[in-house]
Amino acid sequence: MWFRLHPYLEVNPMPSYPGVSQHVTRRLPRYYHHLTELEKSGVERISSREFAEMIGFTASQIRQDLNCFGGFGQQGYGYSVAILRTEIGRILCVDKSHPAIIIGAGHLGSALASNMNFNYCGFRLVGIFDADPKLIGQEIGNCIVRDIAQLKNFCTQYNPQIAAICTPSRAVPELVSTLADLRVRGLWNFSQCDIRSFFSGDIVVENVQLSDSLMNLSFNLNNKLEEK
Repeated sequence: MWFRLHPYLEVNPMPSYPGVSQHVTRRLPRYYHHLTELEKSGVERISSREFAEMIGFTASQIRQDLNCFGGFGQQGYGYSVAILRTEIGRILCVDKSHPAIIIGAGHLGSALASNMNFNYCGFRLVGIFDADPKLIGQEIGNCIVRDIAQLKNFCTQYNPQIAAICTPSRAVPELVSTLADLRVRGLWNFSQCDIRSFFSGDIVVENVQLSDSLMNLSFNLNNKLEEK
């Protein structure tokens, strides 16, 4: 099946810094999570060695990653937990509050709306949409499920920056084209349809393939069992 290229879409998995690889930026959320827990526990500073032991990386890896953004550590002192957490949060832009919507109010969409802490990640959930009359009007995670037919008017009024796609794959091409027309700038894609395979433009796409992750777990588990 062929799909048209949309003029407003360009695939870019993550915001990039000049010269900084995505392997580095994808480790930053893990650093941020651990620093958040350290700060909650009252820890004020930590060395790269201690941090590495906690996370499972090497101290050298952590220092190299952080040096890509300025370092933030002091010789003989280590890292201030509060300062480092704030700086990594700034790099990840979790200090923002971009409006977000969910398309698809089934099991997965409902779980995201009910359990995902969007505010922690720099977003706020402002709407959830579905085409199923049985779901429209239900309240899920402080949002009322709206008819997908209201999407255009809603986006014009609230200007959501990202959309989480929790629909069947067959609905994705047309949906993505519509969202691009509505100037939605980021797609958090939970469908089995790889958007990057048929669209280009200036939208940011993050594909989340849960089945791929589970199959990777199966592979690693079986390797571990074979070793034993």
